[in-house]
Amino acid sequence: MSEKNRSQWDFGRFIQTLSYFEVIPFLCTIQKFFSGRSQENQNQPVGAKNMGVILVAGATGGVGKRVVQRLLQKGYKVRALVRDIDKARSILDNNTELVVADITKPETLTFLAMANIQAVICCTAVRVQPVEGDTASREKYYQGVKFYQPEIVGDTPENVEYKGVKNLVEAAGKYLPKYDEKVIFDFSNPSEDLKNIWGALDDVVMGGVSESNIQLVEGTALFAGNVSVANSGGFASVRTKNFSPAIDLSAYDGIELRVKGDGKRYKIFLRDDSKWDGIGYSYSFDTVPNIWITVSIPFKDLIPVFRAKSVKDCQPLDTAKVCSLQLMLSKFEYDGQLNPRFSPGGFALQLESIKAYGGQNLPRFVLVSSAGVTRPGRPGINLNEEPPAVRLNDQLGGILTWKLKGEDSLRTSKIPYTIIRPCALTEEAGGKELIFEQGDNIRGKVSREDIAELCVASLQQSKASNVTLEVKEGSDTIKSVEWDKLFSQLQPDS
Repeated sequence: MSEKNRSQWDFGRFIQTLSYFEVIPFLCTIQKFFSGRSQENQNQPVGAKNMGVILVAGATGGVGKRVVQRLLQKGYKVRALVRDIDKARSILDNNTELVVADITKPETLTFLAMANIQAVICCTAVRVQPVEGDTASREKYYQGVKFYQPEIVGDTPENVEYKGVKNLVEAAGKYLPKYDEKVIFDFSNPSEDLKNIWGALDDVVMGGVSESNIQLVEGTALFAGNVSVANSGGFASVRTKNFSPAIDLSAYDGIELRVKGDGKRYKIFLRDDSKWDGIGYSYSFDTVPNIWITVSIPFKDLIPVFRAKSVKDCQPLDTAKVCSLQLMLSKFEYDGQLNPRFSPGGFALQLESIKAYGGQNLPRFVLVSSAGVTRPGRPGINLNEEPPAVRLNDQLGGILTWKLKGEDSLRTSKIPYTIIRPCALTEEAGGKELIFEQGDNIRGKVSREDIAELCVASLQQSKASNVTLEVKEGSDTIKSVEWDKLFSQLQPDS
């Protein structure tokens, strides 16, 4: 093409693209300086934050607040159901989404509270405190140094431990995804994260003049623009910033797109390397004009590509560390072949969701209950050997009896679950070996820190699905827990 026939290249947009994706850190720093934004104030993308939300009930309690902390540390997006938002904000991290709701009032478990949830961790419990001898932090009561007669304060065990749990289970059942799906992006319920993680990556990076963007429109993401073949260009795309941490999709078979297009053929790329110009794993898919379709893409069918050329003898995508996603409309397929459905000009592709499919049957609802729930009234029980909650079950409003009924409401719900029955909870430091048992005969104690770690770990253990377990701590301090080994010893509930 002669110089006079070339379209004018937009150098400014080229610099803007490199800066947005932080390809050249120096450019990014300058842009932030002149825009008056510090790096600390940037909304950095977090891979797991863009997946479904982990809903935590009882998030301001001793176990719940630790669960929230660990979920955030692992990169999950967390939504806490709270009754007092000011109190919750003083306890929980600012990255925690707070929604005012009360599990004893089912009318508060609305779309706002439940939308886009990936799993639920329920740490709710009635408030029990000593009748006398109490201190501001109740160290003696919590540590078991001295026993004070306990009493229920506030709502009843029936309302919290049974009816409240049952309400939460029924509400969650309407919103939780199928057990074999994992939401990566839900554009029907967009968050602030979605507005900051996707950016245009067009052929301006190689001298072209195509232009596109992605916008959130009426419960969908609209990838649209104009693609031009001028200046030897011919592609428009949008790409995510690198996820941090990377998304682990190793338990799944592929990804699924819910799209409505214009009849053109598009591509999606997944990357397992944070390099700007590295290998992408691509799949081409056709759209039907103005019709919503579901596109299922097995990971095994992805083609390793570098700059539109397929890469031979390349390792498959490492699905345990997916770093970014990209959507593209291109003149080319692979290795110089033309896209048979390409035409220059305007285009539009709407997306409702991007999910992983074909996963293992992971728990979707983790319920923290209590050891001893089956012991009140059990023949052969020596109450003198039992912990206070068993001995005083009747005086405490049938607390264990109602906890058991709450468990049963989850077991019959058809939601994959893990029910955790800790022994006496303490404020001691965690890090002890954990001992699992079944049959509800175990006695002992366990740190709230370790129970929180167990709750979060259960979400990624297929062997934890539909399991009820009792847990106490051992005497040894350990560096790490072999969760798979621990759960492999257990039997699913019948």
